[in-house]
Parts: sequence; structure tokens; C-alpha cells
Amino acid sequence: MRVVVEADGGSRGNPGPAGCGAVVRGADGAVLAERSRWLGVATNNVAEYEGLLAGLRAAAELGADEVDVRMDSKLVVEQLSGRWKIKHEALRSLAAQAKELVADFSTVTFEWIPRASNADADRLANEAMDTRADAERGAESASAGSAESASAGGAGTAAAETSGRVRPTGWNGAVGAPTKLLLLRHGQTAMSVDRRYSGRGDVPLTELGESQARAAAARLAGMDGVVTADGAAPVLASPLGRTRQTAEAVAAATGGELTFHDGLLETDFGAWEGLTFLEAAEKFPELHRSWLGDSTVEPPEGESLEAVFGRVTGVCDEILERHAGTTVIVVSHVTPIKALLRLGLDVGPSLYYRLHLDLASLSIVEFYPDGNASVRLVNDISHLG
Repeated sequence: MRVVVEADGGSRGNPGPAGCGAVVRGADGAVLAERSRWLGVATNNVAEYEGLLAGLRAAAELGADEVDVRMDSKLVVEQLSGRWKIKHEALRSLAAQAKELVADFSTVTFEWIPRASNADADRLANEAMDTRADAERGAESASAGSAESASAGGAGTAAAETSGRVRPTGWNGAVGAPTKLLLLRHGQTAMSVDRRYSGRGDVPLTELGESQARAAAARLAGMDGVVTADGAAPVLASPLGRTRQTAEAVAAATGGELTFHDGLLETDFGAWEGLTFLEAAEKFPELHRSWLGDSTVEPPEGESLEAVFGRVTGVCDEILERHAGTTVIVVSHVTPIKALLRLGLDVGPSLYYRLHLDLASLSIVEFYPDGNASVRLVNDISHLG
């Protein structure tokens, strides 16, 4: 019997409260089994692997002999397909468990799918986290009520922090060697001159944009940690023309290896592509107004800011796994860079509407192995002076 396993996992804090989910479907797409499990405190990558293990075990229980695994974690798919090395010990152990389960089937394939196509497994993972969070809030409320009763008439005590995210023990208490991301926005294009929505349209840099790219490249080449005795920092970029040109200037100046990642593409603005802000507001007044305050709203035939945040979170996980403790240059667009800064600041989507990023601007965020992060620089354009 051939089945499809859709698996997912998530962590609210990375590391933080985590859960995983898996769905097993028959050849006709019918759901044969579902699995959902609370994992305690774990990273996104660990949760993704746990979702896969749950799905493979469920497939085995059903008597399947052929399995097609579909996940939105490129890291898990690439590692178990043998194309990426597994550096972290915790993931090596989970990958070994997965390979043992895989060996019991006659064939197993791994395929990456977009997050939107993995909605059922994502729902199960979130249900596991939500159920646990509700239970903990209930216990906390009961405990607080008892404490209040016991201490009536006495001095109050400070409430303990309830977040599952690991916090620094001091003002700058993050520990371990951080992975430093140098976030560079591309240079000027004709679309940015006219202040038009520029998402997936492949427009080149202007002459000024090329000059901005060279100036930024020279700035990066002189920064600590970019060029070391062990080599130059890798350059990871969106594949669109404007980011490609900017990244090529950076790679030429630093000597870093240049690769491209679709996860760093700008938002797909759909029907708004090429329109000015005013034109979009006039043609789609209600939708445009909603989009400016709700990150889940999608432009017509386009992509929400939350969808961008989801795929950029996946890219960040991949970087932290493959380049742990090193410096990486990321050349991208406004929304993906804001998403990475949002991850570093551990804040909500209001950041998209309150943070401005200039063309060819540099921002810096460091992610620590203990789950903490530090935003070091935002929207610096001193190299363009």
C-alpha cells in the first residue's frame, strides 16, 4: 500500500514551547491517520523531525510499504535525501531514528512543499501547542488564586515569567557563539524611484543602484568576521535581478561563495505589482486599507506578510543549522529583511508597518544557540555618504 505522509512541527520561541503533527493519506487523498503531540521546549528543526517520525510510525501502523513524505521543512527534506550534512548532534539522533523507520518500507521519497500546502499537519502541530498552553494557563490561574487566598492581607509577590522562551540571565546574558546575519537590501531600481509595489517583477538596478551595491559591498568587505583566515562569509541572496546584481557585487568584493534561495524572494504583491501606493489604494480601497493593518491579508492573487514570515523563518532555520556560529551575508528585499529582524526582536507583525528600510541599507542580527538573539544594527546607510 502506498501512502502520503504530510508532517510539520513548530516552536514558539525557537527554542520554546513546541509541537508536531502528521497526516497520513491514501492514494485517493483520504485521511487515514492523524498524529499530534506536545514536545515541551524544543527548536523548530527538532519539532519538524518529530513530526516526520510521528508520520512514519503512523504509516507503519497502517501497514504501508511505500511512502511519499511531503514537508515544508527544506532542511529535513534535504538532510534525509542526503544532499545536506547534519551538523547538530540532536538532529543527527533524530535523523538516525528516521532512517531506521525508512528502512522498514520498500520505498520512501521526500518532497518539499510550500507551507500553504501543508496546512493540515501545521494545524495539528499548533493544536498540540495550543492545548498545552491552555492547560498551563488554567493551572497558572488556579495557582495564582490559591496564592492570593493564602497571602490575603500580606505583601504581594512578583509574578514569575511564564514564557517558554529561554531568557538571558543578565543584561547581555546570551551564551554561545552567535550566528551573525548581515542583512543588505538591494540597490535602487526604476520601480523604487517611482515608489511602486515591486515584488516578483524582475527589474534591474539603475546606475545609481549599481553604485549603491558597490558601496555596500566595500563596507561589508571591511567588516570584522566577513573575511577571515578560514575564508570569506557566504553570501545568500534572493534570485531576482536586483538582489542578484547587488549580491554579485558583494561576492566580488568579499570573495564569499554566492548562492540563491527562493525563500528570500520579496512578497508577491499580485495585482498590485507595478502600482503606486495611491493607485493600489484607489483600485482596491477596502482591501488595501485592511492590508496596511493586518499581516494575514493577501493582495489579489498575492501573498500575505505572514506567509512571507513563514517562509523566511524556514530560511533562518536552515542558516542557523548550516552556518552555526559564523557570519552570513543575506541580500534580500524589504519584507524578508523585516521578517528576520522580527525574529531577532521576538515581536509581532506591527514591526512591518513601523520600520523603514532604505535602499542598500545594512542591518545586523545575531542568533545565539541558547535561543536568544540580538539586533545590533538597523537601516544603516552610512556607506552611501
